[in-house]
Amino acid sequence: MTEILLNEEIRGLLKKREFINVATCDFDHTPNVAPKFLLKVEDNCVYLVDYVIGRTWRNLKINARASLSTINIKDIVGYQLNGTVRIIEKGTQFKKLLKELNDKIVEFSTKRIIEGIRANRPHQHTELSFPDRVAIFKITIEEIVRIGPQGTLERKKIRS
Repeated sequence: MTEILLNEEIRGLLKKREFINVATCDFDHTPNVAPKFLLKVEDNCVYLVDYVIGRTWRNLKINARASLSTINIKDIVGYQLNGTVRIIEKGTQFKKLLKELNDKIVEFSTKRIIEGIRANRPHQHTELSFPDRVAIFKITIEEIVRIGPQGTLERKKIRS
């Protein structure tokens, strides 16, 4: 039985995010960090959408390790989520995830339009759209680092 690392606090933080930064590194140790659309969180996995198909995708093709970070600004507690990535670009699972992505895009765009109307400020770009080619990153979280407000670090690794 696999232990669930992503507790309710972390899940709650991620549910409030549409985008999250993902850090990768190539074999020459050149770092890269870029925002990716957060599709969903399921068990110990975070699904991200790469709509650029650039350096992050290239790095993950040769080095399947990634790090995500988020912060609970209310408590000033940060989290680093480290894991292994599987790139999903075709097949039945990909088609299912694309359907979920389309649903989430509609939800995101609708929320932005309503917020803009309520605030009496039109958004220049209200709808979120992606190019025809996207990749889904399934990140299996293997370690969580909790960064406390005084800089304390707590590491928790997953047990399979």
